Amino acid sequence: MLCNLVVENYALISKLEIDFKKGLTIITGETGAGKSILLGALSLILGKRADASALYDKNKKCIVEGTFEIAQYGLQEFFQERELEYDDQTIIRREVAASGKSRAFINDLPVNLELLTDLGLRLIDIHSQHQNLNLADNLFQLKIMDSYARNQALLSQYKQQYQQFREVEKQYQQLSDEATRSKADLDYYQFQFNQLEEAKLVEGEQEELEFELEKLTHAEEIKTGLFTVAASLQGDGESALQRVKDSASVINRIAKFLHGHENLASRMDSVYIEMKDIAREVDLLNSQLTHDPDRQAYINERLALIYNLEQKHHVGTLAELIAIRDQLNDKVNTINAYDFNLEALSKRLADEEKALKELASALTAAREKVTAPFEKRIVEMLREVGIPNAGFAIQLDTLENFTQHGKDNIQFLFTANKNMPPQNIARIASGGELSRLMLCVKSLMSDASGLPTIIFDEIDTGVSGEIAERVGNIINRMAGKMQIINITHLPQVASKGEYHYLVYKTDEDKATVTRMKLLTPEERHLEIAKMLSGEEITKAALENARALLGS
Repeated sequence: MLCNLVVENYALISKLEIDFKKGLTIITGETGAGKSILLGALSLILGKRADASALYDKNKKCIVEGTFEIAQYGLQEFFQERELEYDDQTIIRREVAASGKSRAFINDLPVNLELLTDLGLRLIDIHSQHQNLNLADNLFQLKIMDSYARNQALLSQYKQQYQQFREVEKQYQQLSDEATRSKADLDYYQFQFNQLEEAKLVEGEQEELEFELEKLTHAEEIKTGLFTVAASLQGDGESALQRVKDSASVINRIAKFLHGHENLASRMDSVYIEMKDIAREVDLLNSQLTHDPDRQAYINERLALIYNLEQKHHVGTLAELIAIRDQLNDKVNTINAYDFNLEALSKRLADEEKALKELASALTAAREKVTAPFEKRIVEMLREVGIPNAGFAIQLDTLENFTQHGKDNIQFLFTANKNMPPQNIARIASGGELSRLMLCVKSLMSDASGLPTIIFDEIDTGVSGEIAERVGNIINRMAGKMQIINITHLPQVASKGEYHYLVYKTDEDKATVTRMKLLTPEERHLEIAKMLSGEEITKAALENARALLGS
């Protein structure tokens, strides 16, 4: 519950500190005194967007700090999962700079607004007048039913399964779309791959063929050259090889006289041996080289195929062509695997849908189970707050598709008139009726929600007299189970509180400021009397106020 609230430099508040207790706290004050300002400040520590225009002094930062007693609300796991420091007395602080930038803290640890809002939803429900219109919203009605049925765990399980189902459904749709697009290109990819596959391309083949073609093309020229070399080295007559041999013999005879040049003989022998080896290799090459028109034609044809494929695929090497062939093979295999993958994904989607359907059915059953008791209690409470001919019904319809809340559509139907069938709230309920209906709903929800605090901002709008007394009784009963802070203009409701704060404005030297004080029993007596009679407090008003307060 909310134990303490400190507000500095916000709207008409220079500095304000308020302590709150268990039970029912009443806040009253004239219109414009600043009650809504107080709620605005409180909303900041619950995650509302900050606005620098709301600063009292534009040169200073605004600070709103709330202290909450949370020991009995099971929030340890919430703090642990979000790596927050847990304390039974948790402090939430929001600072808004003059620039409009804000910072938020939970137990002095900086947090983002999403986390602040997440925690705030577990601590306080602020009900303002415009929220009565939510009663006509189907999702809000569904939330009410789930709260009353205590479906939180089941709904959480369903939502998790719903997300899994939607994710698999998305994967299946994407794969199906890819398969449809890709299959349109399958014939093209297959043809391209087959053409490259049938070419039986081999790494390095192009260079080898080009070299061989070059040799075959110049075969006659090469043979002529080789023959000339062979004839020069060892042909008939005085060949080069014979001359070197003769020279080597001469050197060997005179070697003993060639002091310092004895190696000339061995060198000449080496030259002779090398030239003789060259002569044999030239003969061998000459004998092996033949003009082969068929082989040359084959190579020309093979290279023409490779060149055409390279040109077609806009590449310059055989290696790049082979890479394209492999890529096309992967594409064809992937497309051919779509059917298998789609079948597997379809089975998984069916399993996810089956599990989701079971959870949706469980949610529907849980909602149906509490429908009749909920309708009965609402009608009883509506009669208690002055709508004696009230009729209330819940229409539960099954939707065609799953939503993140199940497969149910809920409509609250209401009538305030005898012998009139209940109709959609949005079309029939007046403002005062909506306020009382919302109070009845909140009262039932308070039993199930486990929420520490509810703040009512004039939920009693549109009622007066005896009905206001009954409204106050309901709010008072709620305060026996949780902390209720009720902003009201009705003396009958205000008299039900255990604590009574007055919000008022006062003029200081430089500006008007909003203040708030806890009333003493006598001050409270006077305030209730003033609410009954206006500025001029009459004796009758004082007696009536005393009667309302039971004193």
